[in-house]
Amino acid sequence: MTTKTLTLTDDLHRYLVAHGTPPDEIMRDLAEETRSVLPEQAGMQVAPEQAALLTFLTRLVGARQAVEVGTFTGLSSLAIARGLADGGRLTCLDISEEYTGIARRYWARAGVDDRIELRIGPAAESLRDLPHEPYLDLAFIDADKTGYPVYWAELVPRMRPGGLIAVDNVLRHGRVLAPRDEADRAIAAFNDEVVADVRVDVVMVPVADGLTLARVR
Repeated sequence: MTTKTLTLTDDLHRYLVAHGTPPDEIMRDLAEETRSVLPEQAGMQVAPEQAALLTFLTRLVGARQAVEVGTFTGLSSLAIARGLADGGRLTCLDISEEYTGIARRYWARAGVDDRIELRIGPAAESLRDLPHEPYLDLAFIDADKTGYPVYWAELVPRMRPGGLIAVDNVLRHGRVLAPRDEADRAIAAFNDEVVADVRVDVVMVPVADGLTLARVR
């Protein structure tokens, strides 16, 4: 019988979060404000253990140049910015002034706003405006699901060898096995595309709603 990842109960999830680097006061306040102000959209935030993992991975690859596609209220970007090497820069791409207005306040409060450039507009267009050479150390994709193939196509050539791309929501709460809507079908097709991409080494891990980690060869 194949060993598989343990299903987490609520109590076990709390234990897991408590035994990694826990969210600090700023992150807790940001998560709480998002739940309070945007209750229907709050599920778009990354999970607390996912935020800790993003900081960890950013530090692990020594990232100085990073891109985030889909910022929402800023929890994931805050996590990445905190992990950047000295002089590092994070370019955040989003279409919402409302959501990122919250993000800006918390970036400032955390003292990382000087490391972050926010570009408002369609992410595909913003990505095409980035330098074409392979200069990125880290990229995080967590935006509209039907856009993932376009974001992937723009990002992979811009990643340095050994650079890391993290992609969120790749399990769609299990619906990749039986897609129900266009977003589910898009992610299922995207996952097949990524695992067949010879330019990267890939692992999909069951963090939150599924996280694909791709290392550029």
